[in-house]
Amino acid sequence: MDSVVIGADPHKHSVTIEVADQRERVLHKGRYGTDADGYQQKLAAASRFPQRRWAVEGCNGIGKHVAQRLVADGETVVDVPAKLAARAPVFDTGNGRKTDPADAHSVAVVALRTPRLTQVRPDDELVALRLLVDRRDELGRARTQVVNRLHRLLLELVPGGAKRFLSAAQAQMLLESVSPTDAAGRVRHQLATELLGEIVLLDAKMKASDKTLRKAVTATGTGLLHLYGIGPAGAARILGDVADVARFATRSRFASWNGTAPLDASSGEQRRHRLSRAGNRRINRALHIMAIVQIRHDTEGRTYFRRRIAAGKTPMEALRALKRRLSNVVYRQLVADARKASPGGHVGASTTSSAANPTPTVGSSDQSQPGLDPEPTSPPPDDDDINAHPDDPTEPVDAAPRQRARQSTLDRPAGQTGRTRTSKTPSRRPKL
Repeated sequence: MDSVVIGADPHKHSVTIEVADQRERVLHKGRYGTDADGYQQKLAAASRFPQRRWAVEGCNGIGKHVAQRLVADGETVVDVPAKLAARAPVFDTGNGRKTDPADAHSVAVVALRTPRLTQVRPDDELVALRLLVDRRDELGRARTQVVNRLHRLLLELVPGGAKRFLSAAQAQMLLESVSPTDAAGRVRHQLATELLGEIVLLDAKMKASDKTLRKAVTATGTGLLHLYGIGPAGAARILGDVADVARFATRSRFASWNGTAPLDASSGEQRRHRLSRAGNRRINRALHIMAIVQIRHDTEGRTYFRRRIAAGKTPMEALRALKRRLSNVVYRQLVADARKASPGGHVGASTTSSAANPTPTVGSSDQSQPGLDPEPTSPPPDDDDINAHPDDPTEPVDAAPRQRARQSTLDRPAGQTGRTRTSKTPSRRPKL
């Protein structure tokens, strides 16, 4: 029997499937519940087709619970991105109505026509990291909300209010310095004291969460924690969302995925690029925090940031350029971690993939900045503009490399040249 693809449109309480063969002929349709009975009925219906492959929409979102249960039972499951599945009805000859059977048909068609879909694997370790870092983010958001409420009360209790970044000890000192006499003031003081207790409790939970995250990230053997500006929460977020770095052939694609690569907005003879607001915003936030930390301390990130401003960039443009460089640094570290875990290269990477090579192949306008870490290194060359298109071969190259080459020649001792001759016969130029 020919192999079939089972397209699945998952929801919280139901899953609609469609079985299609290689010629896109529909062999079976059905709608099943996500409870134990519905799941067994769905597997019984699929068992009629021995050579089957499941295609689930949104395996990192609403389809995660369906995909992981199928993978745990030994089924082959591929992830169909929601945006890719949404494009299929555009080229369909049907009425274009959006229904669950139509969505399942679109998922099956995409799986049949797209050869390189990501196969879902059981990732218990990565799931644990995602759960821990999600909990850490929830604690941070809760603390921000409590601090905002406390700021509102302190503005009415203390003349001028409190400073923006307020710790629990500083808030305690402010509350002890005031003793209101009116009824409204006493209630405000009481509520502020309760909010201060919540902040102390949240700080303790966040500290314990950071300790747990550090242990979990260290157990993976990654070197992300050695990069300046990345803490346990940032490293866990990167590992959990990236999963397998081999799916990014180059660091330019990784930058496009996390939203640090500028978008090409050229038209005719006018060449320009604009800020990208797409991509994984959680990874973009981790890179933003990393860039801010490097700018505030004496690092090569600050040196690069100031050099971009001296070249005429605005502070925001220089910050975006630094984030683009840091994206390259993170990608390089992920590649090194994957190579260490698998000495033969990335799992699933082909021999032509840049992820399996010691040095990924990129264009001249997409050179990563070496050594953005706590240890000082020599400043990187300044012959590329990070705001240019990553893979544009027509980008003009300035004379900076030639000037540096001439400068290095002038620095050599007298009589020493940059060429090594194997013969004592003087070189002769060909006659023109």
